[in-house]
Amino acid sequence: MDIDHPDVKAEVEAAFARYETALVTNDVPTLEALFWDDARTIRYGAAENLYGMDAIRAFRRARSPVGVERSIGETVITTFGRDFATASTLFWREAHPGKVGRQMQSWARLPEGWRVVAAHVSLIDEEPA
Repeated sequence: MDIDHPDVKAEVEAAFARYETALVTNDVPTLEALFWDDARTIRYGAAENLYGMDAIRAFRRARSPVGVERSIGETVITTFGRDFATASTLFWREAHPGKVGRQMQSWARLPEGWRVVAAHVSLIDEEPA
């Protein structure tokens, strides 16, 4: 298996960057488009468990656009073959001092392009430096 093929990795990095921009600007149509539109798509959030794209769509459309800005770091994107990847990143929000968020996504290349097929978001206490 070809791990981290440069062309494939660049594609996933671009999809991840598009997702991040959509997230911090509350671009709901783009956020929805980057998730697999399927009942098997899962998003475990900081305070919700969402099964299926209908539940994810409802969450995104109801979410307040206030306070979605964040900074990210320690992002690791790994590709496996030409059609699967994982993206993991840490994030910080001013609204949550002393906390660090963790986000993990599984991406798959589908006929419509790269899509998140599973995601997990959590928030923990940040360890002192």
